[in-house]
Amino acid sequence: MRERGYKVLHTVGEDVTELGYKPGSCNKAYRVVALRKDLSVERGELVLFRDHRYFFYITNDWEMTPGQVVAEARERCDQENLNAQLKGGVRALHAPVNTLNANWAYMTMAALAWSLKAWCALLLPVSPRWGAQHNEQRRRLLTMEFRTFLQAFIEIACQVLKGARQVRWRVLAWNPWLGAFFRLLDAL
Repeated sequence: MRERGYKVLHTVGEDVTELGYKPGSCNKAYRVVALRKDLSVERGELVLFRDHRYFFYITNDWEMTPGQVVAEARERCDQENLNAQLKGGVRALHAPVNTLNANWAYMTMAALAWSLKAWCALLLPVSPRWGAQHNEQRRRLLTMEFRTFLQAFIEIACQVLKGARQVRWRVLAWNPWLGAFFRLLDAL
């Protein structure tokens, strides 16, 4: 990115603080955790300027530390990404039929397709020799978008050869996930 001269944001530091907040119509006070990110905006080797961005998290949990509130909110973003994938990637809520039972069946099939991706990630074997690399592949597969999963694991171009009482499948195209695909195939 530096060689091509793209503008890049780097986090230099983060500051967290908290305060109590009681909206005018409420009887109960809420906790606001404020996060300030110190950013460095760079282009190539040059630092253009420093910037600050603020994020606010409202909660009614007074027992967690401010850092824990921010960490939990970041973990929750993964769940929101999952919901977005079910809406857009798998298209679970875009049923093309007109009856309630058919829409239910379509949504169930879409959720099962999403679960198939998660099962593939959880069943992916990890060898001790390549433990760090295989765990990273498993994590990336678990958080992968559904369309990327389709291209990497489902829509693999192959040639089916029948002969001598055998059926052989010859992979015709390479993608970076083929190693994980064959490890999963051996495990199944």
